[in-house]
Amino acid sequence: MSLTSSMWRTRAFNLPNILTYGRILAVPAVVVCLFWPQDTWTRWIALAIYVAAAVTDYLDGWLARAWSQQSALGRMLDPIADKLLVAASLLMLVSDGTIRGWSLWAAIIILCREILVSGLREFLAELRVGVPVSKVAKWKTTLQLVAIGFLVAGPAGEKLLPGTIDIGIVLLWVAAVLTLYTGWDYMRAGIRHLLDEDTHRP
Repeated sequence: MSLTSSMWRTRAFNLPNILTYGRILAVPAVVVCLFWPQDTWTRWIALAIYVAAAVTDYLDGWLARAWSQQSALGRMLDPIADKLLVAASLLMLVSDGTIRGWSLWAAIIILCREILVSGLREFLAELRVGVPVSKVAKWKTTLQLVAIGFLVAGPAGEKLLPGTIDIGIVLLWVAAVLTLYTGWDYMRAGIRHLLDEDTHRP
């Protein structure tokens, strides 16, 4: 085995990346639990898996920085894992009616923003332009994860804490508003660099 191959294997299977892989694997597990006929226990299992996955969203980045184990693979997979978890959970919650009525728009806003930002990141990456994550974007992500957590608990949570779903819906709307704000920041950066690129093109 070459030295380069050995180094790549070490980076690919360091703890931060393993946590990211775990978050990706948690997505189908949450989906199966939410797809199962409505049952208190499957909801709690879905919530437990979801919370564990959401916690790794913080841990993998923190450990990568603390242990100097940041890698290109981790930087690529981390946002993908986040988007898969959020998108799959929202779709299942819409499917089972936990999110309905006007609240569907909050879910649509969040999903559309994730698609938009993914496209912009790909475009800006081609220009070798990085867009730093703002504090507002971090708050948005935190509120989004917490809101979905309340909604995943759903009917099971209502038995323990009446109003669980309402709390989740309110937080989802707050996250949607922050999503619009941060999405505009990305869009503005993309448009600015696009205009610069056209201006300097012969």
